[in-house]
Amino acid sequence: MTGHFATAKAGHDAGGLYVIVREEDGYVYLCDGRLRSIEAPKKKNRRHIQIINKTVNEDIRNRLLRKEKVFDHEIKYEIKQYLTTT
Repeated sequence: MTGHFATAKAGHDAGGLYVIVREEDGYVYLCDGRLRSIEAPKKKNRRHIQIINKTVNEDIRNRLLRKEKVFDHEIKYEIKQYLTTT
């Protein structure tokens, strides 16, 4: 699921669009590049998100999977690109 877009279904951030930057033990870590940076992602239960069957750019996704450096502006750009195509 890392690299997929997701929307929050529960909590004060419900309806927000995020990118899944990490997963572990039934939780995912969400980033939007603005309020939730890559250094401080939102920890969310998998049941409280809706996964979108679309991923970020392959280069960014591979870097997330390899735990390499990804910048907030790249996440913001990917979200903006997704919103303009839907």
